Amino acid sequence: MEVLNEFLKTKGIYSLVMILFFLGVYGMVLSKNYMKKLMAMNVMQVAVIYFYLCFAQKDGAMIPIQNGLTTDPNAYINPLPHGLMLTAIVVSLGTTGVAIALLMRIKEIYGSVEEVEVLRRASK
Repeated sequence: MEVLNEFLKTKGIYSLVMILFFLGVYGMVLSKNYMKKLMAMNVMQVAVIYFYLCFAQKDGAMIPIQNGLTTDPNAYINPLPHGLMLTAIVVSLGTTGVAIALLMRIKEIYGSVEEVEVLRRASK
């Protein structure tokens, strides 16, 4: 268990994030169901957000709004990546909402969200 904890504390978390990202790519490429593609896209978005949040962390750093501040900039966590990732979460939510609305419309028009079936019915 110590070996796993040490691995995850160093660079292992980036490996797990990349696995999560490529699981999303795998789902996007190989799935023939549009809803499953949407879920895979969300997995990719979560992996990217998690990567940036992990990248922004520093051991022993503190947030820059605490009392008793020092003048050393290396003692603080950079708040910019966290703010950008909050924006990315909102964009992801908006993208998902629009995609679900489009999928509902596709289901209404073509009667399916399977890619092969939608393409077959659209070509008629």
